[in-house]
Amino acid sequence: MNIRQAKMSDLAAIMELYAYARDFMKENGNPSQWKDLYPSKALIESDIKKKECFVGVDLNGSIRCVFAFIIGSDSTYDYIEDGQWLNEDLYGTIHRIASDGIIKDVFSQCINFCSERIDNIRIDTHRDNKIMQHQIMKNGFEKCGIIYVEDGSERIAYHLTMSKKVI
Repeated sequence: MNIRQAKMSDLAAIMELYAYARDFMKENGNPSQWKDLYPSKALIESDIKKKECFVGVDLNGSIRCVFAFIIGSDSTYDYIEDGQWLNEDLYGTIHRIASDGIIKDVFSQCINFCSERIDNIRIDTHRDNKIMQHQIMKNGFEKCGIIYVEDGSERIAYHLTMSKKVI
């Protein structure tokens, strides 16, 4: 899988991936993390314009995964409960990761892509998203505490620092 910056021409395929991911989460015990039509088309368009949206494509050029990767402070992570971040160094945050399930180990490939750009990566997920929690821990992240997203709901927050990652 090759990871590249998303283009506006990818938007329809990206939105299909998110629709698939919402259905998958509902069917697997996580019905409320991405309610309604989250992430919205407008949010994804904004991510693409800011060059913060990335897609993973297979050998045929089909988009198999999507995620936002934002380097710099994320206000959602300013306050953390029941723990603390591993450090306060500059970090990148992964948001809105989704795949169609066709390519295996997509999450690890995304982490490798991000870790080539910055040594500190943060991510969060819903308490009911057991599949993502497993992937996050499998890839060397440490659980750091609880953060609250824009709508006020809580998320489990994780941090990976490459200085601690065992390869």
